[in-house]
Amino acid sequence: MTDLPGTPKALGGLQRKLAGLQRTLSGGEPRGEIRDMASIGIVGDAVSWEQISALSATYPEVRFEHVGAHWQERYPRHVQILVVEVDAGDEASVDDAIRRLKQRATWLQIVVVLRNANVGVTRQLAHDGAADVLPAPVADSALALCLERLMSRRAQEPAAAHQSGQIVVLLKAGGGVGATSLGVQATIALAERLGEAGRVCFADLDLQFGAASLHFDMPEALTIGDCLSVGEHLAETDFATMLTAHSSGARILAGPRDVQGLDTLTPALAEALVAGLRRDFAVTLIDLPAVWTAWTNRVVELADRIVLVTRLTVPHIHLVRRQLALLAAQKLDATPVVLVLNAVTPDQQRALPIKEAERAFGRRFQFVLPSDERVMTTATNGGLTLAAVRRGTKLGAGVAALADEIGADALASLSIARAPGS
Repeated sequence: MTDLPGTPKALGGLQRKLAGLQRTLSGGEPRGEIRDMASIGIVGDAVSWEQISALSATYPEVRFEHVGAHWQERYPRHVQILVVEVDAGDEASVDDAIRRLKQRATWLQIVVVLRNANVGVTRQLAHDGAADVLPAPVADSALALCLERLMSRRAQEPAAAHQSGQIVVLLKAGGGVGATSLGVQATIALAERLGEAGRVCFADLDLQFGAASLHFDMPEALTIGDCLSVGEHLAETDFATMLTAHSSGARILAGPRDVQGLDTLTPALAEALVAGLRRDFAVTLIDLPAVWTAWTNRVVELADRIVLVTRLTVPHIHLVRRQLALLAAQKLDATPVVLVLNAVTPDQQRALPIKEAERAFGRRFQFVLPSDERVMTTATNGGLTLAAVRRGTKLGAGVAALADEIGADALASLSIARAPGS
């Protein structure tokens, strides 16, 4: 006779499975404390409370929590395994599950308990990102083996040291502010400072109008569209090897060759991309589109520094204020923001003094870069550095200072590494 979930014999088997899981994660015999353990969220009635009670009693170091009756769009970071229920006989339920799986955060492993299970739906859910698909009602042994596999995978993940690179996002206070041109020139300057050991990357995520590869004179560079074909394995991509290097040493991830829908990227894919770039480069400058979406918001959440570029006009100054207000509303105002006033002319300063502009949003510009249209246009059209067009310009000096700010942590680490006796 098959043991039913909740019977003493079945729970005894589950306990033995979890004891094995505890030994796997602790590196030996069970201990009273296991560090860095994920929380497991249970949605609705995906798992019986008898099973949850058995899990909690046998493995108290893991927190099991009910996270609502319905599958939500987002969950707090401490919930790293989510158990949800899907009905294979309900087409709307399956479609909704597929959508949520595609948009999940990469750190969230989702276990689907599938009612009315069939092979086709099971394969589809697994293909679209489910960590495991278990037929309902869930057997104790199947649940234990599933949790053992997922928790062991997490315990064996690379240490945080492999994700130490800096992520800098480039935001625009309106169109036509010259943010991409500045970002490209700052990336080149930083790459030349750091050398190949520093590993600098420019990632153009403007899915519709990104043209950074042309600024680098690298029209055939690998694009974000090319990379997205690997789906959920994006974080495992070896960007340091795959991306083409500019003559300065900077690696380039180009924008799509054709206009793409903004929903081509999802928060989960964006997070996977950031994780891979952070792992492979000391500094990555990410050029975002001038619109806010769920995935751009996620990229900004993951950033270590924000560079906000604007022009000295009344409309642009109002847009700066809006961007800063939005960052505060999204609780992103703790991330350092570098304000850059670009292409300033004497006529603009007479019409709108810089101090008056700063009073409008209560902050100072860290960088005020002069207009030098001929030099910047020549550099952009030819894929050249500013210095290659003309040495010793005020614009070139300002961009170099901006590059030092963007790469401050990487430059400091390089100085320590090169110091005598290090």
